[in-house]
Amino acid sequence: MNFKHLYYFWVTAKAGGIMRAGEQLHTTPQTLSGQIKLLEEWLGRKLFRKSGRQLELTEDGRLALDYAEQIFALGAELEAAVRQARGGRRVLDFRVGVADSVAKSVVYRLLEPAMAVKEPVKLICSEGKFPDLLAQLALHRLDLVIADEPLPRRVSVKAFSHPLGRSSMSFFCAPTLKSRLRGPFPQCLNDMPMLMPGGSTSIRQQMEGWLTRHQLHPQVIGEFDDAALLKAFGREGRGAFMAPTVLEAETVAQFGVDVIGHTDELVEEFFALSVERRITHPCVLAITDAARDQRFGAA
Repeated sequence: MNFKHLYYFWVTAKAGGIMRAGEQLHTTPQTLSGQIKLLEEWLGRKLFRKSGRQLELTEDGRLALDYAEQIFALGAELEAAVRQARGGRRVLDFRVGVADSVAKSVVYRLLEPAMAVKEPVKLICSEGKFPDLLAQLALHRLDLVIADEPLPRRVSVKAFSHPLGRSSMSFFCAPTLKSRLRGPFPQCLNDMPMLMPGGSTSIRQQMEGWLTRHQLHPQVIGEFDDAALLKAFGREGRGAFMAPTVLEAETVAQFGVDVIGHTDELVEEFFALSVERRITHPCVLAITDAARDQRFGAA
């Protein structure tokens, strides 16, 4: 068997289609289709059938996918097992994807327990958009994804969401803006320049609903997927912004801003996403255990 053909089939099945898989593998749909056809010819079975514009697995395709899952999972275990330090002591690679909408200070707090496991750990972090990170997780290129939302229902990725904690939200602004505030919180946000989380972030819809309920009409002057960039603009007095209340003291100290107020009506949640329902990776286990024991960032 040509394992490259099997790998292409596996990625296509996980991605839910030729076009998506081609984007993940950086290859053309024609090349991908050709590789899968060679695998089907070798097996003597059709692995996909058309359903409208979509591809769906045949019975043989589902069977092949089950075996492919096991084969590539074992391959990942083999890679981890043979990577040892020169002294013979195993170094555990821990590959984490971080959604760019999650505050970096929150990420550190969530990942910190992983650095305390008994065996030496090499932490490999990458940041990106949530959908891109899910694709990497599906390909077993990541052990864990840290995000501010659980796994969406309508995705083809076979993964599991593990809640890590939650926090209410506080509002901040630079001292130069605070003098312009009129009235109590949250009415003081009316007509204020506002820096909003981007439309792809989970907290954005909550915030829009909250503004509507309280009949607030701030002047939205910027939208940011990256929480650190949003705070950098806030530090320079470009607008008011919000951040998790659990980071309130840290945000004030780091960015030199003042607290305007906080609300329990807006809650940011944090999740770990893994391909394991029953967690076995020592670092992932340490993180989820610590979150369960400490209830990180409870609102």
